[in-house]
Amino acid sequence: MATIIPLRGLRYDQTKAGNIKDLVTPPYDVIDAAAQEEYYNRNPYNIIRLEYGKKFNEDNETNNRYTRAAEFFNQWQCEGVLRPEKDPAVYLYRQKFTVENKSLVRTGIICGVKLEPYENGVVLPHEETMPKHKADRLALMRACGANFSPIFGLYSDRERKVDVLLDEAVENSPPAVSFIDEFGHEHLLWVVDDPQVVRQVQQLMAAQRIFIADGHHRYETALNYARENPDNPAAGYVMMTLVNLFDPGLVILPTHRLIVHSAIEVQTLPSVLQEDFQVEKTRGTGVDGIAGLLAELAGLDEQAGTKRRQVFGLYLGGGNLYTVALRDQKVINEKMPADHSAAWRQLDVSVLQKLILENFLGIDDKALAGGEIVRYTRDAREAVRAVDEGRCRAAFLMNPTLIAEVTEVAGNGEKMPQKSTFFYPKLITGLVINRF
Repeated sequence: MATIIPLRGLRYDQTKAGNIKDLVTPPYDVIDAAAQEEYYNRNPYNIIRLEYGKKFNEDNETNNRYTRAAEFFNQWQCEGVLRPEKDPAVYLYRQKFTVENKSLVRTGIICGVKLEPYENGVVLPHEETMPKHKADRLALMRACGANFSPIFGLYSDRERKVDVLLDEAVENSPPAVSFIDEFGHEHLLWVVDDPQVVRQVQQLMAAQRIFIADGHHRYETALNYARENPDNPAAGYVMMTLVNLFDPGLVILPTHRLIVHSAIEVQTLPSVLQEDFQVEKTRGTGVDGIAGLLAELAGLDEQAGTKRRQVFGLYLGGGNLYTVALRDQKVINEKMPADHSAAWRQLDVSVLQKLILENFLGIDDKALAGGEIVRYTRDAREAVRAVDEGRCRAAFLMNPTLIAEVTEVAGNGEKMPQKSTFFYPKLITGLVINRF
């Protein structure tokens, strides 16, 4: 079902641009103002100038972050700072990292993927998106005619045939790119341009559906751009990094919810939630131990992709940390929206959104979309600090969404609430650029 193509990707010429570790960044949506400034100062050719340029007060229709990105992009190609691959290629990309004291390796393929509307059932989303982010990405794409960062996609290859094929193709070959980034993650990239190997990868991927793990806004933007440019065949493909669902390095971390405003006093939550939830104050378990406690109470088995019930942590400041566990699965059938599948109704993020945020705190989907009522962090310590420092009123600490849940909900044609998943680590931006 999925159609992939090799790319004549643009890559940095490090003899002109400098060390690659000073040229790349994380995805734009995890870069704050301070990090943006730091990347600007790191190297004059850093990808930040293309992917996430600065705004200035004097910006206008002819001089703004998008027009400046286009100027830099053209200039760097003319200078040879960015050079196209000699032959079309797919790229084998490995990330080595540590999480929870375990060393892991995640392997992906960077390639072009044919854009398909979601209703075709070939490329499937799993999260809702926000219009303002898509408008920003579309303006950049119109100005530059390129993808600067890959979308993160998943495919299902239990026998790992694609991995074995590419492992053999690069065996005994040094990577074209190798470096350790600011977070201590190692990145390795091999260029695979053997036409026979590329054809075999295409054949293996032809039976696949692609699940979008990260980059929904960019995918929907690329669809819009392709519709605007029907005479440009290259615009019908988007750059993705495809990772096997059975890759041992595939990790999802939880995304915690920070409640900034609510319709009721949050200190009443331990009592008002008792009807549907078992709420207990933790004894001797601080923020560092809450992840293990929540996983234990939920009966979470990430390897098997199963859990017994929905459980959250609730922090109200002053050391007051609670566990909030659904009393009975019957509550899901009685109170969760009937127009969604059982898989969607059983998601932790769905139960939290519908049975707690909406029912008790008055925070509906519209309020969430505004981005000011609820904020997000993957750092439980930061969530606790935000409450203690008065930056939010309460924090809900989450178990991770299971990979099996992501694929089942997406396969049903449904979308999870925003920020349901945090695939770790993020893909790097700047290794390969796809020019239309």
